[in-house]
Amino acid sequence: MKHLIIAVIILVTNLGVVQAQRIKGSDTVLPLSQKEAESYLTLNPSQPIIITGGGSGVGISALVEGTADIAQSSRKIKFDERKKIQEKGKTVKEVIIAYDALAVVVHPKNKVTNLTREQLEGIFTGKITNWKEVGGADLRIIPYSRETSSGTYEFFKEVILKNKNYKNGIMSMPATGAMIQSISQTEGAIGYVGLAYLNKNVKSINVSCDGGKTFTSPTIANAKNGTYPIVRPLYYYYLTDSTRIVKPFIDYVLSKKGQSIVKEIGFITL
Repeated sequence: MKHLIIAVIILVTNLGVVQAQRIKGSDTVLPLSQKEAESYLTLNPSQPIIITGGGSGVGISALVEGTADIAQSSRKIKFDERKKIQEKGKTVKEVIIAYDALAVVVHPKNKVTNLTREQLEGIFTGKITNWKEVGGADLRIIPYSRETSSGTYEFFKEVILKNKNYKNGIMSMPATGAMIQSISQTEGAIGYVGLAYLNKNVKSINVSCDGGKTFTSPTIANAKNGTYPIVRPLYYYYLTDSTRIVKPFIDYVLSKKGQSIVKEIGFITL
């Protein structure tokens, strides 16, 4: 699966060049948008779609600047972003297309299986620096985060760090794939990824947000029944004056077929 661009299709008709629909933003949402577009284009081959990642903030900025028709985002649009759109005389529309559980992941050889929210806060703010402090080996902890433009970065900061700052000098990854690769190659590493990105190269951690009373694994079932604590909506944002262009594809994503793709990719259906 390509992680930057799924399709660049330019169709020439008697009326001229058909303009491609542009979707940009969250790397978490990227594989879902890619698969949805693949399926959609088999039914609508005359409606080209270009999909790129870069982070939720990048997608929303592109929407503001008019270089994207849909911003894919793993976080809610900010007040100042919405204000910039309003200052241009535009109105933005928000659509939840799926839900995602955020998994905390470590190297497969790491013996630690459970961490509380408080321990995670300590690790990512730099107060806990060795795995032996949380029941693991005598090994330096190397935390990884996403870049600041990432909605996943902001969601993790809000829910797990309670809006405290990440530690100075934290390893910053430009994409989720890079996060997975780095953690799989570094025994002391820890990071966080969307549920759809989990694979055998990393190990997911059971998380407790009730002070260690219950620890829950990141699975679709646990996210759906409310026992896994780190769950978030995934969004599409578009300008209302682009409704005619984007609505057919968005309606497809929300349809029974589109939601079956949500499940297939590893996200949580509406």
